[in-house]
Amino acid sequence: MVIINRLISFLKSLRFRILMIILVIGMVPVFIVRVYYVNAYEDNLVLTRIDDLKRISIMMKNAIVISDYLNTHSSSAVDTELAQMSTVFDGRTMVIDESFKIIKDTYSIDEGNICLSESVIKCFRGQNIIQYSEDKSYIEIAVALSDTSSSGDGEAPEGVLLMSFSTMDIAKDVEEVTYKADIILFLVCIVVIAVSFIVQLLISVPFKEMEHSINNIKLGQFDRKIKCDGYTELKAVGKSIEQMMVRMKELDESRQEFVSNVSHELKTPITSVKVLADSLLMQDNVPVETYREFMKDIVAEIDRENSIITDLLTLVKLEKKTESLKVEKVNVNEMVELVLKRLRPIAAKRNIELVFESFRPVAAEIDEVKMTMVVSNLVENAIKYNVLDGWVRVSLNADYQYFYLKVADSGIGIPEESQKRIFERFYRVDKTRSRETGGTGLGLAITYNSVLMHKGDIKVYSKEGEGTTFTVRIPLVYVP
Repeated sequence: MVIINRLISFLKSLRFRILMIILVIGMVPVFIVRVYYVNAYEDNLVLTRIDDLKRISIMMKNAIVISDYLNTHSSSAVDTELAQMSTVFDGRTMVIDESFKIIKDTYSIDEGNICLSESVIKCFRGQNIIQYSEDKSYIEIAVALSDTSSSGDGEAPEGVLLMSFSTMDIAKDVEEVTYKADIILFLVCIVVIAVSFIVQLLISVPFKEMEHSINNIKLGQFDRKIKCDGYTELKAVGKSIEQMMVRMKELDESRQEFVSNVSHELKTPITSVKVLADSLLMQDNVPVETYREFMKDIVAEIDRENSIITDLLTLVKLEKKTESLKVEKVNVNEMVELVLKRLRPIAAKRNIELVFESFRPVAAEIDEVKMTMVVSNLVENAIKYNVLDGWVRVSLNADYQYFYLKVADSGIGIPEESQKRIFERFYRVDKTRSRETGGTGLGLAITYNSVLMHKGDIKVYSKEGEGTTFTVRIPLVYVP
């Protein structure tokens, strides 16, 4: 069973296909040449034999006519020539007079009998016959006997010279040549097979090296380089795999960081609650005001914990596509204005100017709840990470295919090295400041996934110390 599985694996492999291609390219032309050469050789021998027989038949015709053999039925010279010709070419010659009577048979079998063969009849009608039968291995020639110098046009022949010669010697020659050609073909096949195995082994070496490198990566060695020297296409594949490995490494690091962040984010409120509760338990006769203050802090920490868990569940649903969009026609202008109305008190506390600029009425097929969350997260972040007496400008525009939401602020900006990671879960540019603003670290991750669910796109443009601009592009018509 193991042998059969290995055989099946080899038959499906690239090595086998390369082997077959080389064999076909190498052997098919040789086989074609072999068939063509043997057939050409046989045709050449037959044509040469026919030419010789035609020439000799003309000579015999002239000798029979000159010696008046058809009337005298006797000529030692003609008889000798007929016998010699039949012996040399291994055949039979008959002379037939105008009454279809055989007056001479070199086999001395049918002399005096009547010959009514098709070739003789056609010849008496003025048609010389030359035919070759490959199956029966003979050449037959029928030549009209007449004195062309004295006979007029259309005059019936006085007799027929019928010759039938064996081509067995030609068949033997062809058989011998075929045998030699087959030996040459066999030797060429062996050479081609040997060369094919060598070539396919050489071709497969870079693939083996790449397979070995990939096996090392399977063991978790993401830093290993893919060895792919050789072919341009293989180098391109190796480069793509290396890029994939870099991405996998980043994802693995992101996963580890996510687990660490989740543990930290969930543990912090619990730790705070425990510290507050222990403080109350360790004190006797604690005033009611102190109890109330501590309980207020505990409730705040529990709310924070609940907020983190809620955002986590929301993000999981978005990432796994378990939650479908509830798409409906929405007035985007009104939706944005409602979000800004809710956030204006937060902006007013820090004396931040919140401006909305709408270029035209926009109606789009969106999930209003999720898109409200997108706008709210972006504007709320613009307020939280802004400077005192700063500004936040929200603009809405559209073309025939998309609507565009832009949120720009005069805030602290995002370092260039952090801009690629701000949509990751729990990623914080400034962890200390983020703790002070009270976010869960999941807002932009939720925003990013909500935009993707709408088949949209989100981009960030920022310079540290000069503010940040988020641009969201969403199709006006949702296409599942």
